[in-house]
Amino acid sequence: MPSTKVKEAAHRLIDQLPDEVSWDELAYQIEVRASIERGLADADAGRIIPQEDIEKHFGITR
Repeated sequence: MPSTKVKEAAHRLIDQLPDEVSWDELAYQIEVRASIERGLADADAGRIIPQEDIEKHFGITR
């Protein structure tokens, strides 16, 4: 995401938070957003692991 878009998204995020938000909560919300953005970029680039492979790796049966 270009830096101007990040800045705009950060402003929208901050505007949605309560006035009494702590620095820790703000940092958490920013990290959640960044993590989601990274995940979406990985998915768009095809850097994914099929769910079946994850389940097999961790021994999850349905």
